[in-house]
Amino acid sequence: MSVNPPFRADIVGSFLRPASVTAARAAHAAGTVDDAYLRAIEDQAIVDVIARQAEAGLRVATDGEFRRAWSHDDFFGMLDGVEVVDSDHGLRFADVETPHRVLRITGRIGFPPDHPMLDHFRFVHAHVPAGVEAKMSIPSPSVLHFHLEPDSVATDVYADREALLPDLAAAYRDAVAAFYAAGCRYLQFDDTAWAGLCSEIELDKAAARGIVIDRLADRYVALINASLDGRPADMVIATHVCRGNFRSTWISSGGYEPIAKDLLGYTDYDGYFLEYDSERAGGFEPLRFLPEGPKTVVLGLLTSKSGDLEPEHAVLKRISEAVEFAPLDQLALSTQCGFASTADGNTLTEDQQWAKVREVVEIAGEVWG
Repeated sequence: MSVNPPFRADIVGSFLRPASVTAARAAHAAGTVDDAYLRAIEDQAIVDVIARQAEAGLRVATDGEFRRAWSHDDFFGMLDGVEVVDSDHGLRFADVETPHRVLRITGRIGFPPDHPMLDHFRFVHAHVPAGVEAKMSIPSPSVLHFHLEPDSVATDVYADREALLPDLAAAYRDAVAAFYAAGCRYLQFDDTAWAGLCSEIELDKAAARGIVIDRLADRYVALINASLDGRPADMVIATHVCRGNFRSTWISSGGYEPIAKDLLGYTDYDGYFLEYDSERAGGFEPLRFLPEGPKTVVLGLLTSKSGDLEPEHAVLKRISEAVEFAPLDQLALSTQCGFASTADGNTLTEDQQWAKVREVVEIAGEVWG
């Protein structure tokens, strides 16, 4: 088994919110409990979920994103120059729409040294047991750019959406440095933008939002690499290419062929969590673009969108199919996404969630153990 992340058995990051956290957050929103009460409930739930991850056999642990309502907007809304505002629409998933909020750029983008998620990570880092790596997940800079709406950028700050990219990359360099200083050695950029580039439908929507889609992949490679420039040599940074994960629904369809050469070959990530739980992801042929060397593709072969366990023989067969295009020692295994990218969570039980995690560990042990 791998001694460094991404691990042979790994996780994307989010877990179903326990009832205690859901109730406390509702009471806090209603004004019946204070910040200290909510924090205490979250703290205990996170200590518990860290223990559950270790008990399942994982060598990595997160806080389950229990302090977040929304995996992306919570992080972005805490940046300098970015606001989350009410709108008349949200993101359209397969059969449901998210809450009606969008991002607005109101000032120069920056990463504040007191960004609350630094403390979120510090808590996990302080509570992981020996031999378990604390992992932090944040949205990729490309996600902010890809989902900006028309007229969402204050023109007295930036001339257009393209003009903010240097500041966005600088903010992420500051973020990487700040998380490293907090003890983080395993950071993940969650990215729905690259999945959008696999889908003609999502590209058409992006064009309708005013995004110049010509050579967009090239610009995202440059943005990501500029964001990673200068990162410490002993810090692993991976990405999760997400096709949408809201109440067990999805956004993007399409195989990785349109993006694989750029994403796997040219971005400076150490690992790539790729969703392979349905036919919407296409085949494994794009893995041929994975360069020989230390980079790892984490195969998301077990779905987090339902509680049904995949037959072990079927997962093993799919791993053998992937090995036709990438070396086994450059592959790993996880669920295709987290279990609760938002506080709503996916449609499965906590018992089913942990059964999925244990199956990932068991199959990875059989393949790489």
